[in-house]
Amino acid sequence: MVAKMVAKKKQSKSAPPKKSVAKKSSAKDVPKVVDKGETVDLMDPLVIAEDSRFRSEMSDLALDLTYKAAEFQSSLPEGVRAALADLVRNMNCYYSNLIEGHDTHPIQIELALNNVYDADPKKRDLQLEARAHIAVQRWIDEGNLRGKCTTEASIREIHRRFVECLPEELRWVVRPDTGEKLPVVPGEYRLDFVEVGRLVPVSPGAIPRFMQRYEKGYSSFNRAQTIIACAAAHHRLTWIHPFLDGNGRVARLVSHAMLLDALATGGIWSIARGLSRNVVEYKKHLSSCDLGRRNDLDGRGALSEETLVDFTRFFLRTCIDQVDFMRNLMQPEALRARILTWAEEEVRLGSFAKPAVAIMEAVLFRGELPRADVAPLIQGSDRTASRLTAQLNGFGVITSSSSKAPWRLALPATLAQRWFPGLYPAGALPS
Repeated sequence: MVAKMVAKKKQSKSAPPKKSVAKKSSAKDVPKVVDKGETVDLMDPLVIAEDSRFRSEMSDLALDLTYKAAEFQSSLPEGVRAALADLVRNMNCYYSNLIEGHDTHPIQIELALNNVYDADPKKRDLQLEARAHIAVQRWIDEGNLRGKCTTEASIREIHRRFVECLPEELRWVVRPDTGEKLPVVPGEYRLDFVEVGRLVPVSPGAIPRFMQRYEKGYSSFNRAQTIIACAAAHHRLTWIHPFLDGNGRVARLVSHAMLLDALATGGIWSIARGLSRNVVEYKKHLSSCDLGRRNDLDGRGALSEETLVDFTRFFLRTCIDQVDFMRNLMQPEALRARILTWAEEEVRLGSFAKPAVAIMEAVLFRGELPRADVAPLIQGSDRTASRLTAQLNGFGVITSSSSKAPWRLALPATLAQRWFPGLYPAGALPS
């Protein structure tokens, strides 16, 4: 979320220090970090209490999500799951950045992954931002945060990996009252007060103890408890607002990691898409969760439990909706019909020969197609098999990890509108 600076502090000048200049630091050179002494119980409750009258409803939603996510994942061949995870990773980046007001065309994101950048510096910077986001999520998807998604070290590492890969122009924030540029330091907590809407998050000096409480509060749950606590962990991280910038994206990546860990999602659906498509309601819930306890029936913490329940309900229903959406999109017969219709149209246009359709169908339903199986499949020569697979690879619809590895399905952004209607909003991709 975009934060507004609200307090002046001594900072380094906007330009990074020259490496050739060495200066011995002193106590005077170290900016004093203000700590207002806030106590960590100000962000209670960390979770919906076990004895809450809403707990049963949340458990039912978590169970429904668990069942549907497992069913969806098991319905897809491994090769198709891998291709879908790549597409969803790009989609997650698109929607998460869109929430921040950064609208980077999905095809531009795909081009950036292939080191092709726009001539316009601003568009190029957004491509680099998208590439940085995708790199962090790929690192998460590879299991690097398994069992430690909500630790202080993991959250700082997510921020560090994201920010250090950003272009220079996106690694600064501007103080609105003075116009001063402040650096966003990768993985480092903010040294200033900020304002997020009506919320003034905790003082800079208080951040370490609140993050320690955050880690202790969210790192000891079983899978079912983690699913229910995911929304609360999402809000409480944005409430602390530990970094000068990038908190929204970090919070959504932490949520992605928690769901990946607790549900073994395989990364084949995205909460970010649902949050972006309901962005007004999403931000309204985050703001409501900032409110204090209303009355004796509103939990036992400093913050309102009822608003946390409302956000948890919204969050879990959004997850279920996204699983249902992706499951319907990936229905085998419907997906087969869309892909093969496209392939047959390309045959009529002369892009490749008719046997290529059989290759696409085999890759789609077998998940992987060994290279040695292609020639027998099309009843042709090895040379013909190599030519056809090279053409399909050139279209970006099949891929392979090496010159000897099997072919598997690829899902390019250029074909998302045809193969996956509704994946992106109308107008996000060219017709």
